[in-house]
Amino acid sequence: MVDRKPVQPTPSPGADGAHPRLHRGLKLVGTLFITLSAITPASSVFIVAPGVITQAGTGAFLAFVIAAVVGVFMAFVYAELGSAYPLSGGEYAIVARTSGRLPGFVVLGLFLVSQLLIIAVIALGVGTYLSVLLPGLHAPTVAAVTVVVATVLAVFDIKLNAWVTGIFLAIELIALGVVSALGLIHPQRSLADLVVHPVTGAGGTVAAASFGVIAGASAVALFAYNGYGAAVYLGEETHDAHRSVAKTVLWALGITVLAELVPVTAVLLGSPSLPDLFGAANMMDHFITDRAGSTVNDIVSLAVAVAIFNAVLAIILVTARMIFSTGRDTTWPSPISKAVSAIHPRFGSPWIATLATGAIGTAFCFADEQVLLVVTSTTLIAIYAVLCVSVLLGRRNGSTAHAAYRMPLFPVAPLLALAAIAYVAYQNFTDPEVGRPSLVITAGIAVVFALYYLLVLRRRGSWELRGAEDD
Repeated sequence: MVDRKPVQPTPSPGADGAHPRLHRGLKLVGTLFITLSAITPASSVFIVAPGVITQAGTGAFLAFVIAAVVGVFMAFVYAELGSAYPLSGGEYAIVARTSGRLPGFVVLGLFLVSQLLIIAVIALGVGTYLSVLLPGLHAPTVAAVTVVVATVLAVFDIKLNAWVTGIFLAIELIALGVVSALGLIHPQRSLADLVVHPVTGAGGTVAAASFGVIAGASAVALFAYNGYGAAVYLGEETHDAHRSVAKTVLWALGITVLAELVPVTAVLLGSPSLPDLFGAANMMDHFITDRAGSTVNDIVSLAVAVAIFNAVLAIILVTARMIFSTGRDTTWPSPISKAVSAIHPRFGSPWIATLATGAIGTAFCFADEQVLLVVTSTTLIAIYAVLCVSVLLGRRNGSTAHAAYRMPLFPVAPLLALAAIAYVAYQNFTDPEVGRPSLVITAGIAVVFALYYLLVLRRRGSWELRGAEDD
């Protein structure tokens, strides 16, 4: 029989120190640095935005605006749930406490698989942008080295990593500022053209972009803003987490929308020839080279490579803390759970979980990139949907009554987000190459982890939901 009741956290011990706890070394700004680095606005602009422009043309502006509205809805959901349970287990720890252990464990599986693979997916982009300066680089090897270096850094104190990500984030934002300036200083068309008369490319010419095409592209743009939920995973290391996590989520989304929407708009406004932009093999390289020359393009490409490294570092930090939480909750056989929940005596980091995360991410750098894309592309949809249901259930069953943040106009945000998620899922189902296979794989991962919970953990009766002592 499946348990449906919300599960309250198992009390953490006091002075006996039986359960490991992370050190609260972060303030809001440090948590924000790492969260923004996990979102990596520059990578979204240089990697995700060209796909949106290919699909919707200048309608990409409206697609990113629509995606930002949906992002606000999901940020409200994350902020309320995260302020109730700011735990290193992130989504799975929240869902298990609001919706029941079984859905919580399924979310654990979805996030675990997707995050370990996403590390490799993102790291493979480093070679792409470094090859502008050093042609002929072997992308998987460069990606593997990137993950190894990031893993070594991630073992150190969280405060050091906050500073490192903050410095790299500044470089990333400067690069986006350069792109914005190139397009906005001498615009070739008006903002009204993007709103009233959006056009898309078709065989070297331009044609009107329909709302259906723009709405479809917004499903892709939605992923460009994703990552603000990373703040929850840092909750056990953040001072005044119940309030700080909610603030971090909302600030992170606001900064991300600004950092991504402005340069995308600038490219659409400032490109001298839309047919040339739409037909370019690398739109951003084409735009920057056309407006400022190859030297500036080389510098910006190097900054993007730095941004991707920063994202890999931030995602390893987040994923390691989730794996640490699974060990503390005795998810795995005792020796494995004990190992991954170990805290470094000097740095206060979950060091074995971090090394394990890096090792698996490094190995996946040599996997087929298309396979990685198929496996990871729709897990976020499922996780978003479960979180929306969880915030609705949390209000109803009282499991989030202690939340320090309460979203405005409840339940508008989760209901509209669910509608948008359903549309995104439909768009993926109509894609036979990536979207539909990914939905099938996502369902398969959910079934496997549900069976593991029902046949192993529930029978064993040892999966305990533990958190920080004051949560």
